[in-house]
Amino acid sequence: MTEPHRVPPESTPPTVPQLDVRAAEPPTADAPPPTGGFADRPPGYPSALVWLRAGILRDWRGVLGAFVATWFYLPVALLLAFWGGLSLAAVGLFAGGTGADDQLPSALRDAPLIGSLLDAFLSRSGGVLGGVAGFAVGFLAGFLAVLALPFLGVADEPLGLLTGLVGTVVAAALIGVLYTLYRVLLEAKLLVVSGARQPSRRENARLRPLLDDCARRLGLPNVPRLLMEDDPILSNARTYARHVVVTTAVLTEPDDEVAALLSHELVHWRTGDEITSAFVRGVGLPLTLAHALPTWLMRTFPHPATNFVVFLFFWPVLLTMRYVVLPLHARDVRAAEYRADLGAVLTGHVDGLRRILERRLSFESGRSGWDEAVCATHPPHELRLDALERASVAGVPADAAAPVTAERLFGHSGPVGSRRTWLLVGALALAACLGTSGLGVVQWAFFRPEATVDGFFSALADSDSEAALDLLTDEDAGADRKLLAQLLRGKGYQPPTDVEVTSVERDDDTATVTVAYRLGDVRQTATLTLRREEETTAGLFHGWRLSGGPIPLSSSIAEPGVRLNGVELPVATEGPPLVLLPGLYTATGPSSALSETPAETVTVGPGQGGATLELAPVLKPTAVEAVETRVRAWLDECAKQTVAAPPGCPFRYYGGSAQKVTWKILEYPKIAVELTGPSTARVSTPLEGQGRVQVSGTTTYFGTSSPFSDDNALTVTGLATADGDAVVFQPASD
Repeated sequence: MTEPHRVPPESTPPTVPQLDVRAAEPPTADAPPPTGGFADRPPGYPSALVWLRAGILRDWRGVLGAFVATWFYLPVALLLAFWGGLSLAAVGLFAGGTGADDQLPSALRDAPLIGSLLDAFLSRSGGVLGGVAGFAVGFLAGFLAVLALPFLGVADEPLGLLTGLVGTVVAAALIGVLYTLYRVLLEAKLLVVSGARQPSRRENARLRPLLDDCARRLGLPNVPRLLMEDDPILSNARTYARHVVVTTAVLTEPDDEVAALLSHELVHWRTGDEITSAFVRGVGLPLTLAHALPTWLMRTFPHPATNFVVFLFFWPVLLTMRYVVLPLHARDVRAAEYRADLGAVLTGHVDGLRRILERRLSFESGRSGWDEAVCATHPPHELRLDALERASVAGVPADAAAPVTAERLFGHSGPVGSRRTWLLVGALALAACLGTSGLGVVQWAFFRPEATVDGFFSALADSDSEAALDLLTDEDAGADRKLLAQLLRGKGYQPPTDVEVTSVERDDDTATVTVAYRLGDVRQTATLTLRREEETTAGLFHGWRLSGGPIPLSSSIAEPGVRLNGVELPVATEGPPLVLLPGLYTATGPSSALSETPAETVTVGPGQGGATLELAPVLKPTAVEAVETRVRAWLDECAKQTVAAPPGCPFRYYGGSAQKVTWKILEYPKIAVELTGPSTARVSTPLEGQGRVQVSGTTTYFGTSSPFSDDNALTVTGLATADGDAVVFQPASD
């Protein structure tokens, strides 16, 4: 190896460390390195889990960039911000150009020189200032609106916001891990689909000795699988998790350059750079897929017009990738390239790598659309050459760090975790399990649909109307809470008993519960609908409420005196309609000297659309006798009169002039009493119950007086009313 010149320390860029790297002596074993074991993972990792962990946890900046850009919808935020800015810019441009000068205070407007200057400035620049201000406000509002949109529903739930963020992080990490496993386990099939193939015997004889020799110099006991890609023009090589893909153009390169290239790729493979790249892509998988289409179009149809059209439609995705994901991930990618270049130094092929870098910017191409934008960001070739010069310096100062060998370059991965780490992880896992189990028990006991149903019926059993109303979605829909409390505590109320939840069907935030219960002596079933509450209890638990409110009661009784469980109800025409909670109610109505109202049972079932109260007053057994007494007394008063037509009486004499008229009730009529209300009744005489009345006296014809006597049928009609404890009869007018 030629003697390189020493680079002065003051010319060293701060981003590239000064390393003294010495090539490792090849092992004395004559046998070629064996191929990889399980999953063809690199050596130095105790297990595949350690290998994956080392790659996944290495580039936290790239993971953070992919996570924020994808799961906070940055492309959508950019799109909405752009259009929001344009909309408000147009408004600001128009408003500022037409009314900016009117915004000046009168004191400034009237000031000499200053007022005219400000007026001229605003009249000429007000529209521009308004447009700029409108665009800034619209852009910021649109951008923040998308970022805040996922958290609007939990703005009043701090723990809900925290759990939402944790859930998003877990989902992104899980997708990243699954995508990484997919890329690793199916890597061979994916490479075959992309055009890679097994090397031929001639290709294997040309490349495999160089690959094995480089592996021995790097201290690697095994090598990745070698695949070929038919490209006779570009000399490229790409490293994956388990494979190295080399183009056929490499076969024509000098051995020293091929060995330098393979040494570079072996370091990529040994340090698990593809695992890091795959995990970053997996965390941002939705953005990866969204970016794949414009990348494929621009790669397949390389034309300025195509690029313009693709950018016009996909600019939010392209800008997010270029200015968010790329800068955050570039640091690890550049560090990986510098580290991989040291492989050629360790194997003694630094001159070959120098010639490769002097001819072209990079000998690696992108592995996918994402890689072309993110993971293939190599440092400038001059900086890589500069780093090679410093790394291959033969002499180093006495105070310099110890020489970097392959062991120091690759480091020690170690076990998955130390005993202390596992104890801490176990304690945290146990605490999480206990906490989650405790929360699950609380959720199961108090915040299930069944718990709400049980609580509702328990409140009814305890005659606690407030607790029952609090479990309804529309608890205040026309409910007189004071009256409901009196009704449930009143004598005669019977709550549903023997309640049993027979089935529960859950559909997102709605649940349907079938309940069997006993109301009185009848076993019944009801189907109840519950809705999940949007607000949380203690920031963690979403309870359930029964859909609807108390059950409305329709009543045809408009008179006062109607009682439920001994509580007098308001007249139906006054105030809002009466509503009731499920149960049996004892209804009674008013009574009078004429009527009485038998008690009725009002059945109000859970989930029932409405209840009806129909009280029917009946005639008292003594009411007919009382009415007959009043009617006979009235008839007796009529019979005492000595005129042919007693006023207001049901009989009269129609014969000529009559004197000395006397009336006599021969037979009192039978009467029928029909209630027209709790305190009124219609009185009539049936056809077969007519009475007889006799009239006698003298008549005068042409100066001659002669006695007469006659009897007629007697009927009575009128209205009987209750006056306190007495009955009043009012005859019907003629």
